[in-house]
Amino acid sequence: MPAASILIKPASANCNMDCKYCFYKCLSSHREEYSKGFMKEETLETLVREAIAYADGSLTFAFQGGEPTLAGLDFFQKAVELQQKYNNKKLQIENTIQTNGLLIDEKWARFLGEHRFLVGLSLDGPKKMHDRYRKDAAGQDTFARIMHSVQLLEQYHVDYNVVTVVTNDTAKQASFLYKFWKRNHYPFVQFIPCMDEIKRQDGTQERSIYAVEPEQYGKFLCELFDLWYADFATGEAMDIRMFSNLAQMAAGYPAEESGMNGCCNCYFVVEGDGSVYPCDFYCMDAWKLGTVKDGFVQMKTSEKAKAFVEASRPVCATCHECPYFSLCRGGCRTRGGAVCAFCRRWREPFVDGKPGLNQLCSAYRMFFAHAAERMERLGVYIRQKYVGSGK
Repeated sequence: MPAASILIKPASANCNMDCKYCFYKCLSSHREEYSKGFMKEETLETLVREAIAYADGSLTFAFQGGEPTLAGLDFFQKAVELQQKYNNKKLQIENTIQTNGLLIDEKWARFLGEHRFLVGLSLDGPKKMHDRYRKDAAGQDTFARIMHSVQLLEQYHVDYNVVTVVTNDTAKQASFLYKFWKRNHYPFVQFIPCMDEIKRQDGTQERSIYAVEPEQYGKFLCELFDLWYADFATGEAMDIRMFSNLAQMAAGYPAEESGMNGCCNCYFVVEGDGSVYPCDFYCMDAWKLGTVKDGFVQMKTSEKAKAFVEASRPVCATCHECPYFSLCRGGCRTRGGAVCAFCRRWREPFVDGKPGLNQLCSAYRMFFAHAAERMERLGVYIRQKYVGSGK
């Protein structure tokens, strides 16, 4: 069995914020049940036991939502206890949590630090930029409270990353956003382009006012890369996940972010009721693989899981002929981790069962034309660094 990473939604789609662009709120509205409920201890125990039985070497439990902290601190304390109880294989177990940060207080921060959770904190930039779309359930601004949570995480030495959703408005302010990240000394940043809502059953779809336009996203990437590369040259660059992964690929190494490798895997997502799905973007009734009681080995080899992966493999002729295909890979259709622009959702609609061109293709072509030469230089630098270190 492989090293494994299981994404868990202990509070299902429930959330204490009302972010206008939330993809999971939109996705959940297309299911028979919007919320699968809060995960029960019995389900959690089965999940932990079956995940450890499935994994080999290492295992990551990645908690997301909705808002996972709504499940309560006791839930997470129990999760850690069960991991210790069932880890007779001596796996290297890691825990991560993606949170909006509203419920982070000293008790939470202390727990996360003591148990070495890696925290992904949703923060869309400076106050005006963040508060525009990231309101709490009562419609109130959240920026000040999130910044207080950052202080607590730092106080208790919690490793954390910043995750920023790039809307069409944000994409027009790349420099402003970068300076905010840099001013606050965030060591690791990931940004996610905001996409349109899921198509309705009748095939219609309204253009979201939040979704980033390809041309604007391309300009955003170019401007952001210029700022990052200038800092990289002086040894002051923060780790921006997309750029770091592309530089690694240019050096001939696989990307850390599996969705950028152009290869698919069935990525397990466990909902609050224990139901299991192949991808965060496909936690929908039609793609249910089973429940945690069925075991991950059985679900991995199921016909539905195989069909999900196989449908994503074809790459269109336009991609094959593109000079940047070695970096873009046409966009992976399933990926382990948070949603990104390389998800198969960006390649819908499927025609004759085959994925189409990535909706952000023109943005990436613009970016690679702008940055490819410098990316190659970074690749050479990384190769020399790895050779020199004996890796």
